[in-house]
Amino acid sequence: MTVTPQAPPKTETRRLVFPFTAIVGQEEMKLALLLNVIDPKIGGVMIMGDRGTGKSTTIRALADLLPAIPVVENDPFNSDPHNPELMGDEARRHYEQGQALPTASMKVPMVDLPLGATEDRVCGTIDIEKALSEGVKAFEPGLLAKANRGILYVDEVNLLDDHLVDVLLDSAASGWNTVEREGISIRHPARFVLVGSGNPEEGELRPQLLDRFGMHAEIRTVKQPALRVEIVEQRSAFDHDPHAFYSAHATEQEALQVKIVQAQERLPQVTLEYELRVGISEVCSELDVDGLRGDIVTNRAAKAIAALEGRTTVTLDDIRRVVTLCLRHRLRKDPLESIDSGYKVEKAFNRVFGVAEAE
Repeated sequence: MTVTPQAPPKTETRRLVFPFTAIVGQEEMKLALLLNVIDPKIGGVMIMGDRGTGKSTTIRALADLLPAIPVVENDPFNSDPHNPELMGDEARRHYEQGQALPTASMKVPMVDLPLGATEDRVCGTIDIEKALSEGVKAFEPGLLAKANRGILYVDEVNLLDDHLVDVLLDSAASGWNTVEREGISIRHPARFVLVGSGNPEEGELRPQLLDRFGMHAEIRTVKQPALRVEIVEQRSAFDHDPHAFYSAHATEQEALQVKIVQAQERLPQVTLEYELRVGISEVCSELDVDGLRGDIVTNRAAKAIAALEGRTTVTLDDIRRVVTLCLRHRLRKDPLESIDSGYKVEKAFNRVFGVAEAE
């Protein structure tokens, strides 16, 4: 989902979204989302928290912040005109034949997956009758095709059917969606950042599914009265005059947009010393984390935060800032247990790396 900076479209021509840089608090959620945009291979974010804490607002604001991406014109998969790995079959065939692909630009897609969505709506369907009568692979793309190279947001993901969650996680991990019916198979790219949100009062995902989300952010209702007043005033100002409010934050928005693009470009050069990699794996081992996803995601997230802050070397502080986000949801073995708030992860990190605990 690498993008190049560009001036935002004129505000008069589009529906304005609350600016990402104007969102007060919820730093853990904002950091997790930014890191996944910089490196989508982190594996998405699960955001759990109280109702009315700005989960949906923040995710829409992030999608709106990202600059436009080049796509093959009228392509149902948002194919990248310069990268065959991010093309649908037809666009790739033209590309390999040396044909010029008509290009256009579009905002990074942000797709909302409704709770009642069927598997056909999510994955797409094959018209068998047309395939048999006309000898063509008649494919009706689903939401996964629409979300390619963008963000797929599932609100109340903990209420979604486990089978559908599995399908989403499989596509997010592999970057491809395959639809098979009556011996006919269609495959298309599905590279997206998967973001799930929910309220823990309505139940948690099974540990096996939770483990497949790269990061887990916890958000709580802001308690400080001064901050609550600031949030209410910001929202009121935006609702009263969206254009003026957006203009007031335009400079910050553009600066963050450039920062994200530079971080994406810098990411391949970021290095993580062997001793720190061993320490990360030691923390995972001490916490009895199943599998190696925890090690891999923590390594990736630490590199992404270094890239975001303009560095090419990961520091111990980078690991400290991401380790809880990457591991807290992997400690639960029993579905009836609650997710660790971060205390166990911090304690293990401090012990392994010899960091003095805060008073």
